[in-house]
Amino acid sequence: MTSNTSANPWRFAAKAAPKWRLMGHAALAAAALGLAACADLQGITPAAALRDASALGIEAATQGAQPPGPVPAEWWRDFGDAQLNALVAQAIANNPSLKLAQARLARAQSATQLASAGASPQLYAEGNLAHQQFSKNGLVPPQLAGAVADTGTLQLSGAWELDFFGKNRVALDAALGHANAAQADAQAARVLLASSVARSYFQLLRLKAQIALGQAILAQREASLGLVRERVEAGLDTRLELKLSEGALPEARGQIDALQEQLDLAQNALAALLGESKLPFSLASKPLLDTKNIATTNAIPSDLLGRRADVMAARWRVEAASRDVAYAKTQFYPNLNLMAFAGFSSIGLDRLLDPGSVQWGVGPALRLPLFEGGRLRANLAGKTADYDAAVESYNATVIDAIHDVADQLVSIKAIVRQQAHQQAAQEAAEQALDIAVQRYKAGLGTYLHVLAAQTPVFNQRRLGIDLAARALDAQVALIRAIGGGYQAGPNSFPPSSRQASIR
Repeated sequence: MTSNTSANPWRFAAKAAPKWRLMGHAALAAAALGLAACADLQGITPAAALRDASALGIEAATQGAQPPGPVPAEWWRDFGDAQLNALVAQAIANNPSLKLAQARLARAQSATQLASAGASPQLYAEGNLAHQQFSKNGLVPPQLAGAVADTGTLQLSGAWELDFFGKNRVALDAALGHANAAQADAQAARVLLASSVARSYFQLLRLKAQIALGQAILAQREASLGLVRERVEAGLDTRLELKLSEGALPEARGQIDALQEQLDLAQNALAALLGESKLPFSLASKPLLDTKNIATTNAIPSDLLGRRADVMAARWRVEAASRDVAYAKTQFYPNLNLMAFAGFSSIGLDRLLDPGSVQWGVGPALRLPLFEGGRLRANLAGKTADYDAAVESYNATVIDAIHDVADQLVSIKAIVRQQAHQQAAQEAAEQALDIAVQRYKAGLGTYLHVLAAQTPVFNQRRLGIDLAARALDAQVALIRAIGGGYQAGPNSFPPSSRQASIR
């Protein structure tokens, strides 16, 4: 046995080689794990903290209040206005800002596919053909030194990153976080667009109603001017009443022109929301009071933070930023890849596919950062700062959301009270105007008394239109503030348990 081994030492080496290769691979992996423990991550930790609903007092503010149900996805249909439904539908189909948000979503989703591919084995086909002169002083055999020959290589190459430290996993998690944030952004853009169209539409109705009122006032003043002229000709009135009556007409016409300008500008703004240069169809005038009111909440919903798409988008950005921090930490650790290739290589293309031209290889490749001038720590510090910024952006979005809902609730309650006062004031003003007109016709009063009585009536009518429009506008604003129909799915909430992993 001893003599056989001594006579053929290569036989022993061939048997021992696989064992030594396995031991070498194991030692390489052990060295990688050992060196990973030397990564310097000290002193770089997040400083910001998420603020939840209880910390902001939402639950306390809603105790004893009836919690509102979810807002329908197409809430604008509850107003019962076919014109509004058509406008919102066209805006959702054509608005460039919404299409931009959808394009960003598609881009973020493609990034998740790219990150997912990094964890899979990679296989490449390679083919090289060359006509070359070999160096006389290089590493080629003497028979080829200085010669000109054809060379060729046909092979398959593969690589598989052994993700011991979860780099690919956290990269995929970060991409998923950005994709979920983009999806919530697209929903937030849809909510904002629908509410903007509805509010612009109600403003158009308000201006149309104000113009109609202005025309009615003008017609009434023209009729009054005819009456005053008759009384002047009969000697019952003086030229003072006539001039006062004539001066009221330009004032009424000027108010109509100013309202028409506002209407034209509002139509242009609404057309822009629809993605058009002008409104695609003529909007019919409609009394604001005929628009159906939508029942809304009288308290801040306790689950407000889950109803708003912008809050969810900000929350997902926090999750993505935390994964970016985790990915930055993995850059301190070794990168171990399993490399392999198999194919043909030859000098002389006529022998490229001969069995003797076969070549193959397999083995690990280790990459470990030893000295990089502080680049990795600077990158980690930057990603940690991005995380802090994402957290504070989320906190600001939450506070703005609560503030938004609270403001709309205050406005709705105040408008209801103002409408009651306005109706009472208008009834009294209408009665006073009737008395002034009757006294003027009977010769018991002057036209100055009629003009004085008309002013509060017209003011109250204008105020009534404005308050009706404000009531509808505040309802839309509240619907948007409490989510605007955004329904977060069961997988839409970031896993909060992951936050501990970045500290």
